[in-house]
Amino acid sequence: MQIAHQPSIYVLDTPGILVPSIPNLETGLKLALAGSVKDSVVGEERIAQYLLAVLNTRATPLHWKHLNKKMEEINSASDGKPEYDLKDLRPRRRKPANVSDVQYVEDIVTAVQRALYGTLSEFNGNLEDENDLECLIEEQFEELQKALKIPHKASEARLMVSKKFLTLFRTGKLGSFVLDDVPEAKPVS
Repeated sequence: MQIAHQPSIYVLDTPGILVPSIPNLETGLKLALAGSVKDSVVGEERIAQYLLAVLNTRATPLHWKHLNKKMEEINSASDGKPEYDLKDLRPRRRKPANVSDVQYVEDIVTAVQRALYGTLSEFNGNLEDENDLECLIEEQFEELQKALKIPHKASEARLMVSKKFLTLFRTGKLGSFVLDDVPEAKPVS
């Protein structure tokens, strides 16, 4: 709508920013886990508990037993291969990453995976029982604290564990995940 002619001034009505509609608690936790909702709104500990519940009920840590061997094979097969630039077709080598930093992160990821694998493989309870699952998650928090080398006396230890664990998940260090339930494929007749 034009409100003045000399100079020409127009007023435009644009849509505002609304609070997203989150239909249920699980959707809210999935959005928080993906980083679409600020961690402070839900709480890092609660988000980490949800992630552990998802991983445990899907038995994901049990698959990590074989993952480390495969990653070592892939890394050793790709080392030292030149990368070619199409402009001049001369082989170029990538600048090597700081090996100690890469190894440090890989060691942390391996320690986290082993901690979760160990606690889940030794678990004798029922994952469908909420109390049993809570007990498992509490044990996993203790093991993650050791794996992430967070001092036992730290007053904020659980929060630190949650933040580091969420960072590993969100950066893809623990692998790729689909948080929604994927329907099973029906056989083609």
